[in-house]
Amino acid sequence: MTASAALENIARELPPRRPFAPGTRMWDETGLITFSLTAGSAFLLQTMEPTISAVVDEHSSFRTDPMGRAVRSLSSVMMWVYGGEEALAEADRLRSMHASLNTTDAAGVRHKALASGPWAWVLHTGTFAFTESAEYFGRRPLTYAEKEAYYQETLQLMRNFSVAPKEIPENYAAFEKFFADMVENHLCETRTAHDYLRVIRSVAPPKQLPRFLTPLWRAVVAPIGRMQYFVTVGTTPEAARRKLGLTWTAADERKLRALGWSIARIVPLLPERVRYFPIAYEARRLERDRARLRKVIDLRPI
Repeated sequence: MTASAALENIARELPPRRPFAPGTRMWDETGLITFSLTAGSAFLLQTMEPTISAVVDEHSSFRTDPMGRAVRSLSSVMMWVYGGEEALAEADRLRSMHASLNTTDAAGVRHKALASGPWAWVLHTGTFAFTESAEYFGRRPLTYAEKEAYYQETLQLMRNFSVAPKEIPENYAAFEKFFADMVENHLCETRTAHDYLRVIRSVAPPKQLPRFLTPLWRAVVAPIGRMQYFVTVGTTPEAARRKLGLTWTAADERKLRALGWSIARIVPLLPERVRYFPIAYEARRLERDRARLRKVIDLRPI
């Protein structure tokens, strides 16, 4: 039985579609700059899902315009959480855009981007990446209760993206089993996954960059690319690494833990404008302004 089929008969009561608001872990942490560190392993796991791999292979620009693709994807994710009412419009835009992103692979299998399992898998990899980020780049790992609370928040995101209820595990414990089964029994080695690892290890300059600046670009970006590759491999589940033929040693794990320890202590010291991506920072600032206005209104003389 596949992971998706095991969930098929679970009746779910999902929340109505609505934007995210302050007071949630997702609001506080999705916009942090450390998000990008584990976003790599999320996308890698997506490229190992057969349908996503086939669609990305044919339609994505990650090979020809990696920086542009990364910036567009990151901005979209920030909209999911911090976009207010426009967050729902962004989810609808993505569903509409993916409706026509279908393809047939070399074996003659037809793949549809909006097939319920692959569509849900994109968001499930985000849940995994969030908990991995806390494990390596947070001040401390999440407790199991905190993971469960965060998982319940993801149900709102699932609802906003019209994920089929049958594709959503009931709680975090069920998600862990579902996720492990997907990685072990459904994901596979793909050319798309290997190409993605190659691209992030040596990021090509943006198309609009003058050619004479290419050597400077490579000199500046090369260390960042090596770090992103290292973190991506290190935060990818061992079963997935094994399928891709990636090695990860005990020494590598110690280096990643040391890197994470340093980042977890440096990032909180940065100004909020630097700690958060621009959309997240502006949304958080706007909410504080609204709260101050509300306080002044509530204290006005009557």
